[in-house]
Amino acid sequence: MDRKSAQDAVARAGKAQKDWAARSLSERIELVKGGVATLGAMNDEVVPELARMMGRPVRYGGEFGGVRERTEYMAKIAPEVLGPLVFEDSPAFERRIVREPHGVVLVVAPWNYPYLTAINTVMPALIAGNAVVLKHASQTLLVGERMASAFHQAGVPEDLFQNVFLDHETTSALIAARSFGFVNFTGSVGGGKAMEQAAAGTFTPLGLELGGKDPGYVMEDASLDAAVETLIDGAMYNAGQCCCGIERIYVTAALYDAFVEKAVAIVSAYKLGNPLDPETTLGPMAHKRFADEVRSQRDEAIAEGAVAMIDPALFPEDDGGTYLAPQILTKVTHEMRVMRDESFGPIVGIMKVDDDEQAIALMNDSEFGLTASLWTSDAARAAAIGARIETGTVFMNRADYLDPALCWTGCKDTGRGGSLSVIGYQNLTRPKSYHFRKAL
Repeated sequence: MDRKSAQDAVARAGKAQKDWAARSLSERIELVKGGVATLGAMNDEVVPELARMMGRPVRYGGEFGGVRERTEYMAKIAPEVLGPLVFEDSPAFERRIVREPHGVVLVVAPWNYPYLTAINTVMPALIAGNAVVLKHASQTLLVGERMASAFHQAGVPEDLFQNVFLDHETTSALIAARSFGFVNFTGSVGGGKAMEQAAAGTFTPLGLELGGKDPGYVMEDASLDAAVETLIDGAMYNAGQCCCGIERIYVTAALYDAFVEKAVAIVSAYKLGNPLDPETTLGPMAHKRFADEVRSQRDEAIAEGAVAMIDPALFPEDDGGTYLAPQILTKVTHEMRVMRDESFGPIVGIMKVDDDEQAIALMNDSEFGLTASLWTSDAARAAAIGARIETGTVFMNRADYLDPALCWTGCKDTGRGGSLSVIGYQNLTRPKSYHFRKAL
């Protein structure tokens, strides 16, 4: 889409938004829920499409369960959250705060969870009365087409929710021209910087979810089997291509050897193969350059003294292609890139720690802060540690999960803003105050 066509699309969205915002909240909710239901009915076609586009095995069944869960929750809280805050309604004064939509919201979505990451903003933005322009990743262009088709079939106006194909230059030019009332971007740190540069001086609010290097910490009173199973799944699921995937694990000395042994057994049993094969548990990475980055981090770490715990003979690779053997590394240090740079692949380093102080220092020794996973039977201890971790979400005895009631947010190079929950609606609207003096 050239710049003129893109400008025309945004103008149509702006016009449609006025009529949409004038509709009742209940009507908007029902139309959005209808769009989500229509999308869910496409699941049998969507699942193999995802396998072909980005490699997730068909056995995992797509993303509609999470899409539906998030939609149901956000629809349920919308009347209260988007309702007015009334401070006085007397014969003398009326004082209240209302939430107004920003107007046209640009959603720039990633490929790794292409439906879930998009729906986090598309759905509440529409419910709140905004128009949405969706620009999906080039890896998963069919997702944007599917979403727009489903919502249009359900009755959401075509101009109101548009799927567009834009290059980086056109996207930046539209943002710089103050075309949008809000921009939500999920992607790389470099991409987030480009968004901020494009928006500089426009005062356009941005929501940015960027990189991650999420840690897990296993304490001596943890349930070992549950910790191993959850953390290793969090590291390897979707070939490690998860925003909040586990990329580094710290284990108390008393449990370290047993944890590594169990982790190696789990990963060694995976089946790497064609994602269209129902027996496959680990598919290819989405792009060769992503796999090359993981290989580079792995090989550098081994050259610097790390030990590879998974026998590569179990997972023959495709000679530098996208099929990448999973790997667990021990004897890693924070001088190694694999413990500092985002990997976003099926690899995890495991370090032995002596106490909470050492674990906290290592967890915070990162440019990123999305989630941290703590494993202990002591909730007070987890809360005390969590208060000292620089992160957006603290998990206890779970990992790699997004609760729609809680704000999805991060700090440091992970970005700013937050989606879903009450705060998600606050970010997708702006406050307006009414102060009426009735009696003079």
